[in-house]
Amino acid sequence: MATVSNEYIINADEVIQRAGERGESDFLINKKKEALEIIENLEMPKPDKTNIKRWDFFTMAEPVVDSSVYNSLDELPETVKGLLDIENTKNIYVQHNNTPAYLQVDEKLQDKGVVIENIVEATHNHPELVAKYFMTDGVKVDEHKLTAFHTAMLNGGLFVYVPEDVKIEDPVQMVVLHDDEKASLVNHVLVVADKGSEVTYVENYLSNVEQTNEQINIVSEVLALDNAKITYGAVDVLAEGMTGYINRRGVAANDARIDWALGLMSDSNLINDNTTYLMGDRSNSDMKTVTIGRGEQNQNVTTQIIHYGKDSNGHILKHGVMKDRATTIFNGVGYIKHGGTRSDAQQESRILMLSERARGDANPILLIDEDDVTAGHAASVGRVDPLQLFYLMSRGISRKEAERLVIHGFLDPVVRALPIESVKKQLKEIIELKVLSK
Repeated sequence: MATVSNEYIINADEVIQRAGERGESDFLINKKKEALEIIENLEMPKPDKTNIKRWDFFTMAEPVVDSSVYNSLDELPETVKGLLDIENTKNIYVQHNNTPAYLQVDEKLQDKGVVIENIVEATHNHPELVAKYFMTDGVKVDEHKLTAFHTAMLNGGLFVYVPEDVKIEDPVQMVVLHDDEKASLVNHVLVVADKGSEVTYVENYLSNVEQTNEQINIVSEVLALDNAKITYGAVDVLAEGMTGYINRRGVAANDARIDWALGLMSDSNLINDNTTYLMGDRSNSDMKTVTIGRGEQNQNVTTQIIHYGKDSNGHILKHGVMKDRATTIFNGVGYIKHGGTRSDAQQESRILMLSERARGDANPILLIDEDDVTAGHAASVGRVDPLQLFYLMSRGISRKEAERLVIHGFLDPVVRALPIESVKKQLKEIIELKVLSK
């Protein structure tokens, strides 16, 4: 047995037994054993200004929910088809709750050694390759209780490997359809771009249930080796009532680049941790994040770029809209470590308030351990600019429509950064729904 909270105990023997019954690899089972042995002695993460002591991250109705699979694009649900740019996206993975439901990979890429597989299957087919990168340089099993729990209960996800000097022109897209209220999502995504390679990866988490009490524990490890480039886009639309931890972690080597465009549109109570380590000289990361909080939702969105390499550049842009009684904490951290000479850390966090009862905190943090650097930050929390509204209304636009246009303009820098048109369209529609709904 392994205690993870005062209320919940993991039966370690059952976890390992189920893993064996599902045919998981020895590598994955050993990782789960490792996590179960240490979880009881690990602490919970401590997100700044957010009290998570009463949040239930652990109780699962069913560790794995089996769902339907699809044999062709035509069989996919319309909600999934609407997220795909089918004409231009040749590399598609669909996960239905916890079930690998559909996979399409360009044969030309397979011939070049590109791997796009369900994470569990990949540990069978490419054990040495997965073992080299899985929870080694990105997220550690023993970081805290939630990373250990993630490892022990992992039930889905994707592995993408791009060999040296291979440039994938078409995006790789993953869609996770959550439509069973008993299904918890414990997904692990591992994207590795080897030296000189390039890939664009986009994921969609979509809940088609109105409300559920299940858990989200998602970890993405995004590793760009020397001179590699990864563009990572995501739109999360997870249901009200879920409790979650989402950790998207990047590691960039010499001359590497990782760019992020994240649309955090869930109605769940969430910790979102997006951290990029600029380990190499001349490494770069551009982070763009947008979120809308509504209802009684409580979010902590921490975005960090940590500079180790010389001449590294990290820019953070976060925009949020708060309405109803929602609360969001924006923590932006630019950290230049000793030795990161001539690095540049910039950040901007802005929150737009649509309700007097909502709460939004923008906390810019610069930590500088080196002299010859450039750094700056900007932060603001406020209402819709009355001068902007006045200008638009003076042109014959109603107040409601004027507010709508201002909000879309406020969030547009992140929307434009998403690399797939169908995903941009989805995010615009979700923004419209969340902003205008009562």
